[in-house]
Amino acid sequence: MAPSPLTLARLGQRLASASPSSSALSSGLFCSSSSLICRLAQIPQKQIRGYKQAVPAEGPPIPSPTAQRPDIPPYPLGPRRLFKQSNKGLYGNARIQFGNTVSRQTAIINPQKNRRKWWPNIQEKRLHSESLGVAIRTRVNSRVLRTIDKVGGLDEYLLGSKPARIAELGPWGWRLRWRIMQTPAVQERFRAERVVLGLPAEGLYHGGATEAEIEAQNAADELITLGDTEETQKMIDEEAVFDMTPQEGFMKEADTKKSS
Repeated sequence: MAPSPLTLARLGQRLASASPSSSALSSGLFCSSSSLICRLAQIPQKQIRGYKQAVPAEGPPIPSPTAQRPDIPPYPLGPRRLFKQSNKGLYGNARIQFGNTVSRQTAIINPQKNRRKWWPNIQEKRLHSESLGVAIRTRVNSRVLRTIDKVGGLDEYLLGSKPARIAELGPWGWRLRWRIMQTPAVQERFRAERVVLGLPAEGLYHGGATEAEIEAQNAADELITLGDTEETQKMIDEEAVFDMTPQEGFMKEADTKKSS
């Protein structure tokens, strides 16, 4: 398999620092040792840079895994204390596992054990987002990749609403979820789902009450709250004694036995 341009560029930088002059590389002095070094002189300097995160055509850019963003709601489960690098990728519930390697020759009698670790299969991928229209560069676990293919794409994986899916996302997946929810396509999808369920397309659901009834109920609630507050403040100013004795019959179980 041919090496990537970034790998060739890094080798070229090391070779240029070790060579006596830059003209020796262009003259073909080092081309006799390996054909790989011959290709280094033909790589432009612009290809040395790594791949950057793509910028969507509309809306804010894709948030960083570590930058402070007060506008993004905090992750409900908080940052992960164990295996902290999972806070910067789609790792699912993968962690480092610990165990022993047991020799087959002495597995039954006097087994020889050596401590070892099992690291999760983490890969760096560019996953396409239909709502954003760009590819998102992220670290992802191989199991999460299979789940993304199963549910039908990155957007469907991030928009899962079950508690288990929210726990799998982690802080980085939570930020990506917030970003795709700002796109017009996802907002229109949520609006259509609310209409199908019989809920208003915008705003909160108030049990089918009209706007006038809602405003009247809110005004009545404010008056009741204001009256209670004024009465309490008056008793505090007069240093009155608050009667906290429960009323008669409070928390008393009703006798449901039938009289014979």
